[in-house]
Amino acid sequence: MTPEDLERLRAAARARTESTAALGARICAVPSPGGMERERAEFVAGLLREQGYEPEIDAIGNVYTRRGSRGGPVVMVLAHIDTVFPIGTPIAVRREGDLLYGPGIGDNSIRVAAMIEALEILDELGIETPADIVAVADVGEEGLGNLRGARAAVERYRDRLGAVVVLDAALGAITHAAVGSKRWRVTVTGPGGHSYGAFGTPSAIHGLGRIIAAIADVVVPQDPKTTYNVGVIEGGTSVNTIAPRASALVDMRSTDAAALDRLAARVRELVELRAGPGLETTIEVVGERPAGARDRSDPLVQLADRAIRWIGLEPSYGASSTDANIPISLGIPAVVVGITRSERTHTVDEFLEIPPIGDGLAQATRLIIEATDLVASGGARRS
Repeated sequence: MTPEDLERLRAAARARTESTAALGARICAVPSPGGMERERAEFVAGLLREQGYEPEIDAIGNVYTRRGSRGGPVVMVLAHIDTVFPIGTPIAVRREGDLLYGPGIGDNSIRVAAMIEALEILDELGIETPADIVAVADVGEEGLGNLRGARAAVERYRDRLGAVVVLDAALGAITHAAVGSKRWRVTVTGPGGHSYGAFGTPSAIHGLGRIIAAIADVVVPQDPKTTYNVGVIEGGTSVNTIAPRASALVDMRSTDAAALDRLAARVRELVELRAGPGLETTIEVVGERPAGARDRSDPLVQLADRAIRWIGLEPSYGASSTDANIPISLGIPAVVVGITRSERTHTVDEFLEIPPIGDGLAQATRLIIEATDLVASGGARRS
């Protein structure tokens, strides 16, 4: 793009600061709990139809929009529409000065809005990209969604997928490494009984407690960063009943697939050995996200770096667990960038800053345009 093209792009994006914030607020107001995203999917599809596109909603709730009809390799843009908030959570979107509040406003409503606005900017400026763009408002990124939306989208276009741009980070951040995870439901079962009359009968809760205590003593490497957590426990029937069943949700993560496998093997060993006699254990896999990374020298990552510097920010590099895990694990060039800065993510008090949205939108739109140039020229390298 010429300097004049870039200035027009920046001006068009900055002019949309307020409209993007308003659109993000409208999207945020539509409930979208994980696994129940259909209402928001329909809303987003309606917004795209108003722009003249013909979106498609697939069986799981992903919204697909294609810009261009060249065929050949495509650039995919992903922005997830699901939230961590359960059904019935009050959604009150409000503005206070330059701050916009709402549960899920930053993660990920504003980024879905930015994806839609980026398409409008391309149309407004009459920019014809050398490779087609497939914009996907996808489901299943949060919680136990297991990236099902990104998996389906990437699989659908896998043979034609030249690069993936994910909108799911803070402005100025570049996520080029995928934090892999394994999520298990560990269940302990036993005979149960009366707490007094059957005293001495093994308790599933006591057995689960021994497993959790053993997991807490596992030593993991700091580099590659590898972590574990027991996030939810449940079981038992009453205060005076020896528990016949207890379960826990275990989360294990690492940026290195081998380190993650070693941790999982150790946790499995503890589950099998530490519950105690008279108890049985089972492991149910409830989520698995692959690990991987794109080098900082990767052409797509460098385009993200250049776009961020263009708006006057110093890029920061890092690892996270996002929709990009799927393409990165398959060797497909992918990078994650943001639109603005937000705080209190995953709480009902979440808020974002409105003024940076224009520059964030400019940066994202430039990256998408230049990614199509990269893909069309054959410069996007699979690994």
